[in-house]
Amino acid sequence: MEFAMTEKNQHLNDPLNKDFVSTEGGNVQFLILHNDEIHTFDYVIESLIDVCQHEPEQAEQCALIAHYKGQCDVRKGTRDTLSPMREGLTERGLTATID
Repeated sequence: MEFAMTEKNQHLNDPLNKDFVSTEGGNVQFLILHNDEIHTFDYVIESLIDVCQHEPEQAEQCALIAHYKGQCDVRKGTRDTLSPMREGLTERGLTATID
């Protein structure tokens, strides 16, 4: 699993990838999804797709990593970019922070 998490994050630095996040002019931070024992996998996956524009496979991997490791970095970017996503996840009852 450790390799999959690292590989997932590396694609965010690829400007040819649709998930590319420019961090020029800002400090790079991570949107962290924290595990809870309340929400179903389907709900978390749906939330990541809707709020963070994840592909279904990526959302599923993030949900599994958060479940088994306690947390997962689901997006990389500047605080200005990540704040609305954090708010969207917390409005859905999920626990998310920016680190």
